[in-house]
Amino acid sequence: MPPTQILISAGEASGDMYAARLATALRARADVQLFGMGGPRMREAGVELVADCSEVSVVGIVEIAKKYPALKRVWKRLLGEAARRKPRLAILTDFPGFHLRLARALKRQGVQNIYFVCPQFWAWRPWRANLVRRRFARALCIFPFEENWYRSRDVEADFIGHPLVGNVAAKRTRAEFAAACGLDASKPIVAILPGSRSGEIAHHMPTLMQACSLIRKNHNVQFVLALAPGVKRSQIAQYLVPDVAKHVVEDATYDALGAADLSIVSSGTATVEAALMDAPMIVVYRLAPLTAAIARLLVRTPMFAMVNLIAGKRVVPELVQKDFTPARLANETIRLLDSPDARAEMRQGLSQVREKLGPPGAVERAADLIAGMLNPS
Repeated sequence: MPPTQILISAGEASGDMYAARLATALRARADVQLFGMGGPRMREAGVELVADCSEVSVVGIVEIAKKYPALKRVWKRLLGEAARRKPRLAILTDFPGFHLRLARALKRQGVQNIYFVCPQFWAWRPWRANLVRRRFARALCIFPFEENWYRSRDVEADFIGHPLVGNVAAKRTRAEFAAACGLDASKPIVAILPGSRSGEIAHHMPTLMQACSLIRKNHNVQFVLALAPGVKRSQIAQYLVPDVAKHVVEDATYDALGAADLSIVSSGTATVEAALMDAPMIVVYRLAPLTAAIARLLVRTPMFAMVNLIAGKRVVPELVQKDFTPARLANETIRLLDSPDARAEMRQGLSQVREKLGPPGAVERAADLIAGMLNPS
């Protein structure tokens, strides 16, 4: 018999990472042929990419309008390939604005949809859980409280744990990383993670660089800028200041987090990675003004940073929108660098976050569930 066709899709860097690992785990459990949308990691995992997620990656409600033609082209491409190959299942990873619509069209083709890394609709636009219920046969959740939240809305949900647990570790010691990057391991190191999307970089980098300049006026701090997978130095070159320009690293985020005394992290998956590495951090984020105004009407939580939402309290500082200024960020950075006690207290909170993320093996548990759907007993 020919292998079972499965469509698998991710729309951004973190989804590409999770879906790639799931693809590998599924191929170890079943005779499947995987195709869909993703990035370099999914391609390396043997997924035949019909579309690259770089074509559609976008942040913000207003910004989506600019990407609409590309989103529509990719949407049609995926649906056309699904109609030709007739997959048994479609595994859609987060990226709700696109995947909710894709799921509706796929279901009309007779495809069973699985939501892998179900979106955090409990935090914003909670009514979209109804769309998950109608369009997805299964929803796989990565935070422990999500399963009950979705099940109370009649979604067939399962908590699998966070895919990052057990998979986040530095490859080099602080001394080794510092030597490789031309840093002095005996002096304070601050890691900067500006984000993975082009919009995040554009919104964050000017403020981040201005803050670095302010910090350096009073403190002998060394900065290292850790680029997310897929982000190239050419994308951030125009923003760099001299104190940062000589310490830019690619494919070394975990080493940078592990070596730093403090990290400044764009809100998102990177904050969970930092928490898993016990790395004290300041979370920052800025959206376009109109997008931010709309978001304020939709968000249902008092906090923004994922680490704080998981903890249920403010474990790490978050500087968002108007609070994300060079002066505020510089002051907060200096306060934490000058206070080992404050960083130790933050680490206690981060340990509580880690306890809530579940045991290692989330991707394997997801693969077991999906393989069971392919071969029901």
